[in-house]
Amino acid sequence: MKHHRQELWFETPTRTAFINITPQVEAALAESGIREGLCLVNAMHISASVFVNDDERGLHQDFTRWLEGLAPHEPVKQWRHNDTGEDNADSHLKRQIMGREVVVAITNGELDFGPWEQIFYGEFDGRRKKRVLVKIIGE
Repeated sequence: MKHHRQELWFETPTRTAFINITPQVEAALAESGIREGLCLVNAMHISASVFVNDDERGLHQDFTRWLEGLAPHEPVKQWRHNDTGEDNADSHLKRQIMGREVVVAITNGELDFGPWEQIFYGEFDGRRKKRVLVKIIGE
């Protein structure tokens, strides 16, 4: 069995962002030479996520509004985590909702998606560098 590991780095200028990382993951898959197997993609920070969904701007705006309704950033004093001097408790909650990682099957050297599926990096406490791990295993 072969394996390939790659890190993707992101630094968003805004606190919240959704980035389609499918092209970067496909490039890592091509570099790996693996034709059949599994591809794990996970956010390596507790205030960011990786998820699969549609690449549609309105949907991404809906995610932002929905998540802010569930775990609003302000007032920051509403969250006990922020008692430590941080202001990102909401980002930890949003990450928990959107998820840490995805696993996508690899078939004939391609990510085996359903219709409209793409891989996204979700940032909830941006403006600093964060990484995503891509781990591919198979033959």
